[in-house]
Amino acid sequence: KYAMDAQHPVLGIGALSKQTGCNIETIRYYERIGLMPAPPRSPGGHRLYSESDEKRLTFIRRGNELGFTLNEVCGMLGMVDGGNYSCADIETITRAHIKDVRRKIADLRKIKKVLENMARQCATGVVPECPIVEEMFTPKSKRRSSDSSTEVRSGHAMGEELC
Repeated sequence: KYAMDAQHPVLGIGALSKQTGCNIETIRYYERIGLMPAPPRSPGGHRLYSESDEKRLTFIRRGNELGFTLNEVCGMLGMVDGGNYSCADIETITRAHIKDVRRKIADLRKIKKVLENMARQCATGVVPECPIVEEMFTPKSKRRSSDSSTEVRSGHAMGEELC
């Protein structure tokens, strides 16, 4: 921790990370995309965060936990930062998010049903062919009709390298 003065305690990035449970690289990312303001630096070049930065990061993290996109969180923070919002404005964003959550729940139920159908096809012995692997290699046009309706959005950003 750093302390510029007794009235304005300041945290280094490690302490902020520990207090909020947010990875250091994620904090830096939030700074790069503008969700977190660029913090002042110590004479040695270390980032220095205030209590308001900690509160803002807590807001961002809580929004993420609740499934809001970073764009939605950014929009809410923009309204809060400008002091130009009402509870009704935030409620509108939240109700739109609830609709998205309901859609995701429906998608997950479809996925569960397909996975259960695939798992039922498995034999309990050691078999070189696995119906689950075969199903995953099957093009959409050749899947059983009940399984082809399961179109689920990707859980990662387009173009993101995963493995």
